[in-house]
Amino acid sequence: MNTDNYRNYYSQGGDSAALDTRVTSIMKRVYVKMFLGLIITAFTAYFASQSQAVLNLYTSTSWAPWILLIVEVGLVIAISGAINKMSSSTATLLFLLFSVVNGLALFPIFMIYTETSIYKTFFIAAAVFGAMSVYGFFTTQNLAKWGSILFMALIGLIICAVINWFLHSTTMELIISGAGVLIFIGLTAWDTQQIKNMAMMAPDESVGKLATIGALNLYLDFINLFLYLLRFFGDRD
Repeated sequence: MNTDNYRNYYSQGGDSAALDTRVTSIMKRVYVKMFLGLIITAFTAYFASQSQAVLNLYTSTSWAPWILLIVEVGLVIAISGAINKMSSSTATLLFLLFSVVNGLALFPIFMIYTETSIYKTFFIAAAVFGAMSVYGFFTTQNLAKWGSILFMALIGLIICAVINWFLHSTTMELIISGAGVLIFIGLTAWDTQQIKNMAMMAPDESVGKLATIGALNLYLDFINLFLYLLRFFGDRD
């Protein structure tokens, strides 16, 4: 049953308002979990940047960032791939653990950019993210067709980033950053609509898991949007 049929089913039964209330309730849980993850990441990154032990480990070893990257990828795969096989509490715990690990991976931005520009860019990213998420939630346009386009664009972005890692081209970095901003603006709207559609059909027992996977997707959209915007608005120390 697609979302339109599902809404019609509720409407015919006189429960359209109940469906809207249920979807709104689930979306609130998604945003609360996402916000909690962002808060954990922000505090972890900040306190790590103030820890001499962490700074010494980061500057004295070349493998620490790679270990964190591997752990991050592993956690995302675990949450996304095995969400239906784990309890809601386990999925939430893994998401919060990912937020901590990502904070440890992101703390070097405090060594590169001024704190003022980081906070400024954070609020810019929050405003852009909020606007696109609201659009994705309320638009009547079906954004499904954009999903595959955005995914292919994201793959291309990753390939270009890897190539530029060897080339060290400033011009290419700016192009990649601009493309990254546009891609994650689109993904924010698309992911929001996808989560809303799933919320219409999710059985009650899977609502907690949906809130976690939805929070993870929007969290990743926001973090990537923030990092790409930081390359334009960040003032280097």
